[in-house]
Amino acid sequence: METMTSFYPVVMTTDAPAAARFFEEHLGFAPTFAADWYVSLRRDAAELAFLASDHDTIPAGFGVPARGVLLNVEVDDARAAYERLVADAGLPCVLALRDEPFGQRHFILVAPGDVLVDVIEPIEPSDDFRAAFS
Repeated sequence: METMTSFYPVVMTTDAPAAARFFEEHLGFAPTFAADWYVSLRRDAAELAFLASDHDTIPAGFGVPARGVLLNVEVDDARAAYERLVADAGLPCVLALRDEPFGQRHFILVAPGDVLVDVIEPIEPSDDFRAAFS
């Protein structure tokens, strides 16, 4: 089998530069390539790209902007991120900060192009979910 040199999501959206700016301004990503139809980003070891859903490289019938995609961003302090991104910056939030029994403190933002961003801090799961972890 070939050696894998990279693996990252490319999210189709109606406005790739706007979606990328959201990740640059609010989540600390930096562009590695930027055009009006495609933007590639990196932060530490994480990579992410946005592609215009109407670009001619997309096969006919597949140019649907992101729907059903949830991008997870793990942080060390979800409460602080919530304060900074929702309370202070006023970013659109569709799920308020909450603790889940399956071991997450999180909230969900909406980036341009209806891209959902789940900001997560791992926490101790309840006894009911502890056995599900390996």
